[in-house]
Amino acid sequence: MTLFYAPDIAVSNFLSEEESQHCVKVLRLKDGDEFHLIDGRGGLYTAKIVAAHPKKTEFKVVHVTEKFEQRPFKLHLAVAPTKNIDRFEWFVEKATEIGFDELTPLLCRYSERKIIKPERIEKILISAAKQSLKAFVPQLNPLCPFDDFMKKSLPKNRYIAHCYDSPKQSLLSVCSKGEEVVVMVGPEGDFSLEEVETALHKDFQSVSLGTSRLRTETAALVACHIVTVVNSL
Repeated sequence: MTLFYAPDIAVSNFLSEEESQHCVKVLRLKDGDEFHLIDGRGGLYTAKIVAAHPKKTEFKVVHVTEKFEQRPFKLHLAVAPTKNIDRFEWFVEKATEIGFDELTPLLCRYSERKIIKPERIEKILISAAKQSLKAFVPQLNPLCPFDDFMKKSLPKNRYIAHCYDSPKQSLLSVCSKGEEVVVMVGPEGDFSLEEVETALHKDFQSVSLGTSRLRTETAALVACHIVTVVNSL
């Protein structure tokens, strides 16, 4: 099954130019052919092509499945973008394939990357959701300074992964099933000690992601996988 993305499907029965190109030029779909759409908010649509056009394909919805394969938990990942943006984009793609709900790029004291291109990250989120047959596209938040993130209203299940020698439990052992969870992962230089202390003061819990020392993008992906595994047991 190939999925197309139509975020405005509630008010428009036309594919975007990019999606129309893929539909007509690549897949060679024609008038009367059926295909599937997602709106990024959980809706999976079966539609029929009314007028195939490489720039503006018109379609008619014939069936809707609401909240398609909605997960029984919510995961918010707050991750400092890596100096090499390719590594961060790799994480975004693979985490979307596994499944999560919200991403906040963090700007920390030791961050080497202070700028990202949100429109590029959005494209990766959408592409990965379509490829992995997901109807929910994760929400991308603006790049957020660490101190501002600490001021946000966050769920009670909040965790910070860091490499300092301080008491911490494994995320696998403390993560609860069917809950809203936020996990923070720092930059290549880790969070500063002051940032860790601030997070603990804000009721974050220090967690370990295993015995290996992980790169930022690997740690974030492991955190995503652990929360998913806990909720699949």
